[in-house]
Amino acid sequence: MEVKRITGHTRLTCLLGSPVSHSVSPAMHNESFEYCGLDYVYLAFDVPPEKFNQAVDGLIIMNARGFNCTMPHKRMMYERADVLSEEAQLIGAVNTVVQENGILTGYNTDGKGYMTAVKDAGHDILGGKMTLLGAGGAAASIVAQAALDGVAKIDLIARKGKSWNAVQEVVDRVNKRTVCEVCMYELDDRKQVKKSIGESRILVNASSVGMSPHEDGCLVPDETYLYPELIVSDVIYNPRKTRLLRMAEQTGCRTFNGMYMLLYQGAYAFELWTGKQMPVALVKEKYFR
Repeated sequence: MEVKRITGHTRLTCLLGSPVSHSVSPAMHNESFEYCGLDYVYLAFDVPPEKFNQAVDGLIIMNARGFNCTMPHKRMMYERADVLSEEAQLIGAVNTVVQENGILTGYNTDGKGYMTAVKDAGHDILGGKMTLLGAGGAAASIVAQAALDGVAKIDLIARKGKSWNAVQEVVDRVNKRTVCEVCMYELDDRKQVKKSIGESRILVNASSVGMSPHEDGCLVPDETYLYPELIVSDVIYNPRKTRLLRMAEQTGCRTFNGMYMLLYQGAYAFELWTGKQMPVALVKEKYFR
């Protein structure tokens, strides 16, 4: 494998999180930089929460072009950013930062990545209703971006746990600042869950339930909650087919997983840093088959 030549002009981009060793982002971005002839490099740094602000200070001093934040740093970066994009304000979390003369502008490309993955799968959900399962960061980002893009109604269904209040705040902001109508319901209300799914154009599992190694998990009790015209998606990509997606396929639903959400959220970050489009077809072929 040919090693990319680093010069005195090479601009730094990177990922801050913990853990980060599993991330495909360095391979995806460095491949794209080389293809586009850009003198950039992307690295991954395992940074514990108590060292996060020091790491950000260092990146400013070193004039890094920008960086991504993954768990557990997205909320801290939201609080640290000097300027926030519209979707980051709604979500209350930042996953992509552009650095310019010490000014940090925070974006959240997760929801954009998901909505682009919907289009990539050949679906049009704008003007329709979405049922979303989960109350974590992925759910918050999808709710906000789907509302901004033009989904008419969203029912968010989750367990009333520690993240419920945080997502309720996101829902309140979305209802106040967009024309989308978002309602929250508890997962234990099976009658409401079935009603919400039955009225929806798309069902999204935005929780970690069903992720490897706990592949038997599923928030939808059984196939009677689904119907053939429903689109069913999962933000999980390991395994490629969760129990929910297998159940949906057996019901006749069209399905897709979370691989391309990951791809497109990175593509939006790439464009924010470089002003150029990521060679998505190349990256798909090499890293997302």
